[in-house]
Amino acid sequence: MADSVLNLTGPVAKENRVGLSALDYKGGKSTLCAGCGHDAISNQIIRAFYEMSVKPESVAKFSGIGCSSKTPAYFMSRAHGFNAVHGRMPAVATGATLANRKLVSIGVSGDGDSASIGLGQLLHMIRRNISMVYIVENNGVYGLTKGQFSATADEGSQLKNGVINDLPPMDLCALAITCGAGFVARGFAGDPKQMVTMLKAAIAYDGLAFIDVISPCVTFNNHEGSTKSYPYAKEHDEILHQVGFVPSFEPIEIDYEPGEVRDVSLHDGSRVLLKKLEEDYDPGDANQAMTRLHRAVSAGQMLTGIVYLDPAKKSFTSQLGIVDEPLGTLSQDVIRPPKEALDQIMAELM
Repeated sequence: MADSVLNLTGPVAKENRVGLSALDYKGGKSTLCAGCGHDAISNQIIRAFYEMSVKPESVAKFSGIGCSSKTPAYFMSRAHGFNAVHGRMPAVATGATLANRKLVSIGVSGDGDSASIGLGQLLHMIRRNISMVYIVENNGVYGLTKGQFSATADEGSQLKNGVINDLPPMDLCALAITCGAGFVARGFAGDPKQMVTMLKAAIAYDGLAFIDVISPCVTFNNHEGSTKSYPYAKEHDEILHQVGFVPSFEPIEIDYEPGEVRDVSLHDGSRVLLKKLEEDYDPGDANQAMTRLHRAVSAGQMLTGIVYLDPAKKSFTSQLGIVDEPLGTLSQDVIRPPKEALDQIMAELM
């Protein structure tokens, strides 16, 4: 097997809670361009799953088509994986997640895969609140087909060949909130600390955790005139709040000043700590989240952080009352009602 691009910055423990090293979470060798934001995100995914002590064998990776959708091959080789056709990853992931609710599911898609051909599938996955981490690696262009504008390209942004985008962009975070998502965040591939923290919170969330990540395409969209480049993102990054996360298995130690922190408990006992940078911002208010997103667009800002969080929202698997055991392991006695039960149903309908 080829070597992984595993490159975790900062101190890393030799072993996590389940006795694995960071190397146990590596994948194959990346074939993306040197400096691609997608590789940075892959490393942040590795770090988040390693530090959350999630066994790779319990993870299911899903993707569609595009540069972003190649990346699940670059992390957690021991995990399950399915590379679906263009824009059809949500349907495949929905079926797999419902068939085995014990799997920790993660989907990696791109702005072309999710915001264009797969938009219909994505919206229905959001409204159903399927339990998975859904990452859009958003670079504003179709990098695999020479850099045409995607549906998330900002109006007025410019391609390398000088073409100006004259269509309005689609804000995927605003769209996710509108469709009922309970966890909506935006990150930047060049901010690993914030990304890893948000990923950990997303892993702990019971429902669809939607993360739109600005991930510069160094080949086709990292020039002057681009609004998805490294220089533009660093200059216009508007951090909504500082994000802290305490997993359920760690002792609670908070170093924030009292009165400045919004402490949100998730279903498994984990806690998300949001230190306010804006006095009146409430991440539990969907209307305020929409207003703040629109205001950032008007100001030419790239808003990052957990934009909206509803810890009480029920996942689709919980609503359906799906059993813990994988459906494929259930015996015929369990999944096939006896003749007496069918007779009773028919009698009640007569």
